[in-house]
Amino acid sequence: MRRYLRLAGLCLACGFCSLLYAFSQLALAPEDGAGGGGGGGKPQARAASWLAGGGPGAARGAGSAAPAAPPGGPHRYGLKVQPVERMHLAVVACGERLEETITMLKSAIIFSIKPLQFHIFAEDQLHDSFKGILDRWSFLQTFNYSLYPISFPSENAMEWKKLFKPCASQRLFLPLILKEVDSLLYVDTDILFLRPVDDIWSLLKKFNSTQIAAMAPEHEEPRIGWYNRFARHPYYGKTGVNSGVMLMNMTRIRRKYFKNDMTTVRMRWGDILMPLLKKYKLNITWGDQDLLNIIFFHNPESLFVFPCQWNYRPDHCIYGSNCQEAEEEGIFILHGNRGVYHDDKQPAFRAIYEALRNCSFEDDYIHSLLKPLELELQKTVHTYCGKIYKIFIKRLTKSIQDRYDRPPKER
Repeated sequence: MRRYLRLAGLCLACGFCSLLYAFSQLALAPEDGAGGGGGGGKPQARAASWLAGGGPGAARGAGSAAPAAPPGGPHRYGLKVQPVERMHLAVVACGERLEETITMLKSAIIFSIKPLQFHIFAEDQLHDSFKGILDRWSFLQTFNYSLYPISFPSENAMEWKKLFKPCASQRLFLPLILKEVDSLLYVDTDILFLRPVDDIWSLLKKFNSTQIAAMAPEHEEPRIGWYNRFARHPYYGKTGVNSGVMLMNMTRIRRKYFKNDMTTVRMRWGDILMPLLKKYKLNITWGDQDLLNIIFFHNPESLFVFPCQWNYRPDHCIYGSNCQEAEEEGIFILHGNRGVYHDDKQPAFRAIYEALRNCSFEDDYIHSLLKPLELELQKTVHTYCGKIYKIFIKRLTKSIQDRYDRPPKER
């Protein structure tokens, strides 16, 4: 009899414990099912294998754009969490380029919709300044960033660093350094976005099966073109291409074997760069851009060419307007080469730059940015570019209006 009583008591105890466990799980269920936390881990800046000392470069994350999946992967009920696509934007900053670069990054943040991942390659003395400014922007929670040292293959480092402008040729090595990045938008420091980065990023979907990169023509008007009049090396198309805005499918770049005029054997990206430099070193003027023109001259099927409004430069208006797409739809991306943001030669370009440099993320962009900017541009009508100043703000006006039309969480 005692044996049966003990067995019954044991069963009752087990049942009571089971009930307690069930109630505890019910109490925890609402918290467990909600997606929580900030963005994923901070991006790791990887240095190239040729860096002396090896190891990763300095990396810092700022902000987050999407909730992380709970531990264990998918949410309850078998629903999978769709990762938020980040748009990867790279820039190389050396010398006195800090302010320009920060203004470019600000213009990207203001108008873009999807979260951004910045890859900033900079000289060591600029890293603390970048960190200080970008960390102050972390409240936006719309971007992450990684800082990298300037790095070239050790056996030819000085030769690459001095090619054209300091550090400019770093862009050639991005597919080899950022090995885990599938696609990337590279821009020069003197770029300003007048519409969301999302829009140029969407051009990746327009690539056909052979295209690996996209750039704009160097010139629209052959009579003022540089390559077709002065180049002593092969170049793409009729007037060459400008590499200040370069959209890349880097997975395809790393996989492709390139035709060339040095050997009958096709060469991979990492193998073709130094032989090209050795062959054409005495014939190139614009450094890495010339090397890109040579590569795509021999591989024209690999390049997607986008219109001049995606890379609008002083050459498109200083001798008269010659970018028809910009006249019709406005300027999408402004490229202030020739130092026009910092002198008085092209005041229309400088007015756009100063307006974006001086604005803050809390501003009313219509009253604090757009209206004062239009007044400044009206003062530039004595120049060829100023005469068509409305194309400078046509797309910018729409971008600002679109921004206010979006839900607050997407601004």
